[in-house]
Amino acid sequence: MAAEFTFSVGSSIAVVISGNSTILSENRTFELGFFTADAGSNWYVGIWYSSIPIRTYIWVANRLNSVKNQKSATISLNEDGRMIITDSNQLIVWTTENAERAAEAKLLDTGNLVLLSQTGAIVWQSFDFPADTWLPGMNITRNNKIVCWRSVSDPSPGNYSLRLRSPGFGEFELVHDEETRYWSTGIWTGSSFSGIPEMSVRYLYTFRFSNPFNPSASFTYETLPEFSNTLTRFSVDSFGLLKQYTWSSQTENWNMFWSRPENVCRVYGLCGNLGFCTGGSLRPCECIAGYVPADEQAWRSGGFNGGCRRDDEKSICQGDGDGFEDVGVVNFDGSVDSVVFTGGRSLCEETCLKNCSCVAMKHNEESGMCNIIFGSILNIQNLTSDSTDEIPLYIRVGRDGFNEENKMNGGWRLKMVLIIIAGCVFMALCFVALALVILRMIRNKEKRKKFEEEMTFPVTNLKVFSHKELTAATSGFTEMLGHGGFGAVFRGTLSDASEVAVKRLEHPTVGRDKEFRAELCTIGNIQHVNLVRLRGFCLEDSHRLLVYDYMENGPLSGYLKRDGEVLSWDVRLRIAIGTARGIAYLHEECRDCIVHCDIKPENILLDNGFNPKVSDFGMAKLIGRDFSRVLTTMRGTWGYLAPEWISGVAITAKADVYSYGMTLLEILGGRRNVETPPSVFTSTRIEGASQEDHWFFPPWAARQIVDDKVSDVLDGRLQGAYNPVEARRLALVAVWCIQDNESCRPTMGMVVRMLEGTLEVTVPSPPQLLQALVSGDSFQGVRVVSGQESSLSSGTCSFESNKDTGVSPS
Repeated sequence: MAAEFTFSVGSSIAVVISGNSTILSENRTFELGFFTADAGSNWYVGIWYSSIPIRTYIWVANRLNSVKNQKSATISLNEDGRMIITDSNQLIVWTTENAERAAEAKLLDTGNLVLLSQTGAIVWQSFDFPADTWLPGMNITRNNKIVCWRSVSDPSPGNYSLRLRSPGFGEFELVHDEETRYWSTGIWTGSSFSGIPEMSVRYLYTFRFSNPFNPSASFTYETLPEFSNTLTRFSVDSFGLLKQYTWSSQTENWNMFWSRPENVCRVYGLCGNLGFCTGGSLRPCECIAGYVPADEQAWRSGGFNGGCRRDDEKSICQGDGDGFEDVGVVNFDGSVDSVVFTGGRSLCEETCLKNCSCVAMKHNEESGMCNIIFGSILNIQNLTSDSTDEIPLYIRVGRDGFNEENKMNGGWRLKMVLIIIAGCVFMALCFVALALVILRMIRNKEKRKKFEEEMTFPVTNLKVFSHKELTAATSGFTEMLGHGGFGAVFRGTLSDASEVAVKRLEHPTVGRDKEFRAELCTIGNIQHVNLVRLRGFCLEDSHRLLVYDYMENGPLSGYLKRDGEVLSWDVRLRIAIGTARGIAYLHEECRDCIVHCDIKPENILLDNGFNPKVSDFGMAKLIGRDFSRVLTTMRGTWGYLAPEWISGVAITAKADVYSYGMTLLEILGGRRNVETPPSVFTSTRIEGASQEDHWFFPPWAARQIVDDKVSDVLDGRLQGAYNPVEARRLALVAVWCIQDNESCRPTMGMVVRMLEGTLEVTVPSPPQLLQALVSGDSFQGVRVVSGQESSLSSGTCSFESNKDTGVSPS
């Protein structure tokens, strides 16, 4: 639940388990509240953008001291006028150090959290204590700096920071652990920094450097007036890169326009001790053969600074099993000592192996010069053009980690013979295996060609995964997220560390293969912020798998349980509008009108910010723009099917509108429309509902809404914490969507405008066929519907909109 943008002494923001209790800035650009980045182990107070769908944090308060139990943690102004964060034991975990007493806290639309005195003067501000983000209007002085997160899931201070260089105060520098500089802007020339020629182009910002070259120096930037509404930021990421981002409303994503240093491998110590920098954008570091990450958990989440350790640490200096791994001609950072002498390769290796502290060596074959290396070898990287050292580096490894060709001992010749024999056998087996693989590839290629020829239209931007890749990504399909009629969905992690959901079609048949193809054809060529993104697919032998982005908060259906997590009103409104936008995009903005055919809470997934994504397009149908209807077999889920499905007439996009309306009632009520089978009349009754419809929520809810008793329909667990105007608007839209006659239902585009409040919503008539569905002592209403086919395809109800009357039935 979001509150106004100020709070005063004695008030507090109490975080609940759903994490919905927040403070918004005046124009709803930024939001302040508790958040977690590691699935709930540690909780922090932070500020993030509230006006965009991607949760982006710009400030963190308690970076050094997280809250473990968020249920009763609070942020408040105490009687001393300081802002404090207390944990569940009422212990203070963070506090401001303002000398003057504050009377009020306010979150500004610049992203700045300020404490104000009685006179309105600022006595403390978050801009003076930045985290990893530098926003327009934020001054950087010698007393503050931008410090990266330790990893993408750990907002505690990392190893890299951006600061004014001291002494000098005339340039910025990126430093590692407050000591080692690895990039600089160059000296300030009066209008720009000498090392950043891009600043001379009037693009997006104006820069102001007050008092450069002295201790009172202060640097800030602002967006130009014509870009005042553009969201933009600079940040130092956990890889030690300074990046500039601008939000794109077209792609609904952050665009990165500038990054320094240009080569990530120039970041000092990025990969830690004995880590090899490959320069990849997502996983820039690897461990060499014989070494493993020193901190597996941190390495998986992108924290590579811990470096690598020997896989067999306990065997160091125990016997003569060590050898050397040739990593080539490389550069490296770090603090190392070395002993240099002249001798042969064997003597060089022997000398290193006799010293337990020796980690590597270099040997020049031409001069016989041997260099024995001790200490920390950080950030091993391929030789750069400005390097002069062309002697390969040999890293000391255990018996299982090095190449046999680098180990010289008495058994070398025998081992070489064994290796050659084993190699010959292996080559013979490889030729046989290669022949089988080629035959299999030919068969798969023919199948794939046939599959692509049967596609309704070409699929672009999709990756083709092998079954082996997806088996490894899902750890053998072990963590199941859900199961439906098509098969099961499993959680997985791809090689680039991104999390995905893998849908596996079980026991493929002709019908299910069509669903698989329909989903590929439908969603493979469309992208929208409220549609789940399809990453790729697998079509290998009998395997049919689809790979989607993983949605952290799962399906909406998981929050429609009486004993489940309670969604705040703001979140429900966001889900309702976002879902409507996604369906409207399918109906009205794609090349062909796409009817989803199975809108229900199970197919509405929620990301980590509770933004909805419509999913599961296996039943979708394409309707050309030259046609208004399509005749298809009945599909979908009982309880969400429009009457025209049951009557057998050709359907339109209004079938999705009906399903959306039924889903919207569930969002409002915080419960399922059908909680017990229709033949059971001894279940718990809905308060105020009659005996004959106690099992089916929509008809009772529709009557209450039409009679202006919306509060009776809403989830009682909200305890009145909702906007009555918004609630009534959503309730009326739901009833309009479930009208019997499809011509009386609005289009999804109109639904979006009605939900957003730009189109007036009048009171509809209660749908009559819902009453037929629940009349009598059995489920005879279905047969009643089938006898009313003529009334479903005709009628005088239509929607008209104008500035005064809005939407009304004619």
